[in-house]
This record gives sequence, C-alpha cells and structure tokens, in this order.
Amino acid sequence: MTRTLALLLGTAICASGIAAAQAEELNLYSSRHYDTDERLYSDFTDATGITINRIEGNADELIARMEAEGANSPADILLTVDTSRLYRASEMGLLQSIDSDVLEARIPGYLQDDDNQWFGFSQRARIIFYSNERLENPPSTYADLADDAYEGLICIRSSTNTYNQTLLSSIIENQGEEAARAWAQGVVENMARDPQGGDTDQLRGIVSGECDIAVSNTYYFARAIRRPVEGLSEGIDGVGWVFPDQNGSGAHVNLSGGGVAAHAPNRDNAIAFLEYLASDQAQQYFSAGNDEYPAVPGVAISPSVAHLGFFKPDDVDLSAVAQNLGTSQAIFNDVGWE
Repeated sequence: MTRTLALLLGTAICASGIAAAQAEELNLYSSRHYDTDERLYSDFTDATGITINRIEGNADELIARMEAEGANSPADILLTVDTSRLYRASEMGLLQSIDSDVLEARIPGYLQDDDNQWFGFSQRARIIFYSNERLENPPSTYADLADDAYEGLICIRSSTNTYNQTLLSSIIENQGEEAARAWAQGVVENMARDPQGGDTDQLRGIVSGECDIAVSNTYYFARAIRRPVEGLSEGIDGVGWVFPDQNGSGAHVNLSGGGVAAHAPNRDNAIAFLEYLASDQAQQYFSAGNDEYPAVPGVAISPSVAHLGFFKPDDVDLSAVAQNLGTSQAIFNDVGWE
C-alpha cells in the first residue's frame, strides 16, 4: 500500500469517526462480477481491519432483495453498474444521502447524485466503432448515426439495455424529446440487423462483416486489446473508433458506482469504503483490472485503455439524465426499437 493511500484512508476513517481498532465489518451487495475486484476488497481490509461480507448477483435482483428486506436489510453498500439502476435504488428509498469531503473533492460533480446518495467510481464511454477497411467516412457524432448515409450499417443493442436507455436519456436532456425521437427513429432505419446480444457481439459484427458500425462501451473493446476475445481480437486491427461529439457536448459516459444503503447497520464503515474507492490505488484497479476509465481526474490508466486515448466526456447532470429514463423507453417503443 502506498503512503498516499495510507494517508487517504486515514483521513477517510477519521472523517467517518472510525478507529481501525474498532473496525468490524461491511456488508456489500455488488453486481460487479470481476475477479480483479478482489484486490479492491482485500486492500481495504488490510488497511482498515474491516471485514467485507459480500453478496453478489444481478443488479435488479439485489435491488429487489433490498426492497424486500426493508428496514431489516443487512446491506451497507449497493455497488452496481449504470446510472439507471443507481437512480432506481435511490427513488425506491434504498439509499441514503451522505456527507463526505473526500468524495466531494475527488469525484467530479457530473458523476455523483445531486443528493449525494450515489457516486460513480469508474467510467465507460459509449462510443462509435467502425470498420476502418470498409468505411471511409465514419460518423463523428451521435446524431450522425441517424444519417441516411449509414442506412443498413449499424449494429447496436436492444432498447431494454440500460446503456442505450441512458444514452437516449442524455440526448433528451441535451437536445429535447423531439430531437431524441428523431434520432432513435433514424438509428432504427439504419440498423444492419435486429438488436441482439451484448456490446461484444456488436463489435464482432464489424469483424464478421455483418455491419460496418457498432455502438459499444469502451471497456469491451479495451478488454479485447488486453487479452484474447473470441471473434473480436483476431480482427481488431480492422476496427477503428470515434469518441463522438468532441466539438460539442462530449461522449456519453456510463458508470459503475455505489451508495450507502438506507438502513446500513455499519454506516461509517460504508462511507469509509466509498472514500477508499476514490483513492488513487483503487481507481487504478478499476482501469488495470477491468479496462475502465477512472472517475478521479489525473489517475493513471492501463495500457489497454490508453490505447483508446483520452476524450471529452459529456458532463451533463446524470441525476437529470436518470429522470428521463421513462420517456426514453416510451420513445424506443414508439419507434420500434426492439
């Protein structure tokens, strides 16, 4: 453990009113399923003496479990993926507001809830990938994806996918509902196939020649740079990428984040854990272990992520974006986006 991390954790623990000798346990409900997160947990325990008890599962199932458990829930932390689920947990009364000078100082404002009920700790930009062998003029903006020039060329996930829901919700927030509806209709008309599979499957579509353009989160592609991914890595040199809207609002960001449970029995430990996730060392784990961009500015990124490069993010208020999720799904349904 670095001296910087030790100092940060010491500050975090003092701020939360915990002495290491008094530390006991932390009950973590997590939908993150990455083996590399083990280092996050073990380093926190080594530094604080706080034992982490984990319950892992599907995000929706964990949220339903917390709701069913009510005030008797043992959960201290909900750690999950994407704004939509964090917002839903907040709206259901499953999270609580916290005060943390550490989190306020280190996590950018657009990556945290207005009421401090959740915070983002890693970023996945949702960007445009394309065949650099077959497409000379790739889209440079999200709006371009609806252009007639790309008819029949796009692979993208279904409308039930949370990443697409928040992307459309951000377009609503930035440009209004009418523009968002026109965009969604245009993308449907430009699809190379009916939506199917995950983000990796969209990228595989470029390699196989089924489509020339795909929309995916960055970490799916970066992972195929770091280690072999069947159907993608062997053709990865033929795939280019564009961070959209770099001369405008910036690239849309999905996040992985967490919040303190409403009835957390170990509230101070929970706050200390979130503060730890904002430390330089923990932030580097997010990048090196899962090919994500750190949430904290200035933290070193892994080679696979660095290969993609830096970008201007859309700093739209994600709390405001989350409020558009219902409208997004209605638009998807109206335009026939399966």
